[in-house]
Amino acid sequence: MTTHQGSCHCGRVKFEVDGEIDSALSCNCSICERKGSLLWFAPRASLRLLTPESELANYTFNKHVIQHRFCPNCGIHPYGEGKAPNGDAVAAVNIRCIEGIDLAAVPVQHYDGRSK
Repeated sequence: MTTHQGSCHCGRVKFEVDGEIDSALSCNCSICERKGSLLWFAPRASLRLLTPESELANYTFNKHVIQHRFCPNCGIHPYGEGKAPNGDAVAAVNIRCIEGIDLAAVPVQHYDGRSK
């Protein structure tokens, strides 16, 4: 299993996440479309913050079930937290925040979150 290193733009929020990035999701809901993130879903337990959680800001909207985590300094959204359909805790990692990723090599699935 591969361990990936990631951070926000200014480096205030740092994390590691274990897993194989085999695809990403591009969502067109009101927040994802504005952020432009490419999301890879991993079990929340595989994501380890290297920065104290108190250093992150949090945003929720609509049904308030997804915790959109972001850096209060630079504004970058490295990941979100929620529940998978089966109830398991999941991290939606913005692969644009992971070091050394060849984004062109990652297949992207488009999700119509605007209609949900």
